[in-house]
Amino acid sequence: MSESVKTIGLIAGGMQFPVLVAEGVKAKGHKLVVAGFTGHTNMDVVPLADVWMELKLGKLNKLVNYLKSNGVENVIMAGTIEKPKVMDIRHLDMRAVKLVLGKKNRGDSALLNLISGEFEKEGMPVVPAHEFLPELLTPEGVLTTREPNDREWSDLRFSWRIAKELGRMDVGQCLIVREGIVAAVEALEGTDAAIKRGCEFGGNGCVVVKVFKPGQQEEVDLPSLGMDTLKVMAKGKATCLGIEAGKSLFFDREAALAYADQAGISIVGLRTDFPAESF
Repeated sequence: MSESVKTIGLIAGGMQFPVLVAEGVKAKGHKLVVAGFTGHTNMDVVPLADVWMELKLGKLNKLVNYLKSNGVENVIMAGTIEKPKVMDIRHLDMRAVKLVLGKKNRGDSALLNLISGEFEKEGMPVVPAHEFLPELLTPEGVLTTREPNDREWSDLRFSWRIAKELGRMDVGQCLIVREGIVAAVEALEGTDAAIKRGCEFGGNGCVVVKVFKPGQQEEVDLPSLGMDTLKVMAKGKATCLGIEAGKSLFFDREAALAYADQAGISIVGLRTDFPAESF
């Protein structure tokens, strides 16, 4: 993107991410047009918007028209949306129905790519949120005081390969493993619920891996990590987390790493060419 002033459309979901993105967009002097969804959007984003509209989930045509009528040049998607509600046919307008039902693959990435394509066709390409917040990208290497032990490194290597293959099939971004046995795979329930379930099955010492799905668009759905996930790991007595460096978002990093150190959790930003015998 150029440094000239633009009109940016933000499709805002829940949690802190859309607020951080809005702050980043405004800090660069751009006009911000925000679309939110009833019951899903973090309303703290509203005061940051130059233009604001609240819509019901699934009204794709109304959303597109709203953004176009306000001169939006680029679109950003940020924040959580409950996928089961997105998939409820009762919430969808005709444009969304045709989009969703016209594709056999309705995984997260496939759906987001389809929606991104609709904005692209309307002359409003989607851009990565981290263009405005590069400091949120996960750095490479061991990020905590404690490094993984030999068993955890082995589980990280094992998990990485499986997670990437599952990602290729658009299944999920997260895998929970202990001693070479898969305890849980993220599906519709989301990362934190998958970790909770995996720790219940795997017991103390589980290893969690989150990866960027092959073929996934960086513009719409990067893996993320924050305090909530670490608290779920600590409660389930998981001891290690590997997350793809440079292609994932790490929220509240300083506080989260301090918490991980206190909980004895090792966190590693894994290179895209992982696994290797030596990190």
